[in-house]
Amino acid sequence: MNSKSVDYLNIWLLLISFIVAIFLPFELFLFSYAILGPLHYLTEINWLDNKRNFIKSKTQGYKLFVVLAIIISIYPFLIYLNLEANSGLSTVINFLTSQKNIVLLSGFIFSVSLIFLTKIKQLVMALVFSVLFSIVCNLYIPKLVIVIGVFLPTLVHVYIFTLLFMIYGQIKAKSNPGIVSVILLIAAPLIILFLDIRPTTYSLSDFIENTYSRSGFLSLNTTITHFFGEVNEGCFNSLSSIAIKVQIFIAFAYTYHYLNWFSKTSIIGWKSSLTSKRIKYIIILWLAAVGLYFYDYVTGLTALFFLSLLHVVLEFPLNIITIRELILVGVKKLKLGAK
Repeated sequence: MNSKSVDYLNIWLLLISFIVAIFLPFELFLFSYAILGPLHYLTEINWLDNKRNFIKSKTQGYKLFVVLAIIISIYPFLIYLNLEANSGLSTVINFLTSQKNIVLLSGFIFSVSLIFLTKIKQLVMALVFSVLFSIVCNLYIPKLVIVIGVFLPTLVHVYIFTLLFMIYGQIKAKSNPGIVSVILLIAAPLIILFLDIRPTTYSLSDFIENTYSRSGFLSLNTTITHFFGEVNEGCFNSLSSIAIKVQIFIAFAYTYHYLNWFSKTSIIGWKSSLTSKRIKYIIILWLAAVGLYFYDYVTGLTALFFLSLLHVVLEFPLNIITIRELILVGVKKLKLGAK
């Protein structure tokens, strides 16, 4: 498919995701997260590894970042394994859990250095600075660190960065249908906000209610809904009008994020990074992941959360590069305008 065909496809995928999310917000999210999510994690991790995560230092810097990404991502999986027998490991797990927002912010800040620095000593110093800076932020602006910890691996990843990638792609391609898809993606949350939602038309099955209560998915919904003043004294109604709108947006953002990735195999070339051997491994792991979700959704979620968070962290350097390129384009346009 050429780029214009992909852009038209993305418009349809965006509209379909949006419409289904309006009518089945809870069901669509659970489906997308369990079926599309694992395949997205595996194929993107493979592609990023093939590109050496877009890191300037292809050897020591790459290895250092991968180790850091694993450390940031693995603690939920270790908790799932229940390795309490090893007191030393338990202490480390508890520390990472209690400081997860600082650790995540440190990883994102450190990613900035990865696209500029190559020497290992410089990278180590940058890592130390990133950790210290995150600690200072947590001491003086803790709410900001909490917000980053909640939204960076979730909606910032699936919505904001997807939007930035699309904007950058259209700056290069200058495709009319591509511009339309960007406008639609920007408009989606605004349209959802003004939808006439009637809570009586929505209901939660026992499976959905049980899955959401056990998985912790509602913590994101609660945080967003709290911004609208709809959470009183810790009481959250998942079927209130604003809570349903939040869930519609979450379902739409996640579903389109996954579909957008799969639609762009020919644009970014991630399909070419797949060898026949890796395809077999990915299919086997994906089928195992889906099977685990069907066996018990929360068990599958817990076991697969490592891959979910890992692919988010491994994408940080690419996110930084995209932001940098957009800033450079903006500065260039401002200079041309001034002339």
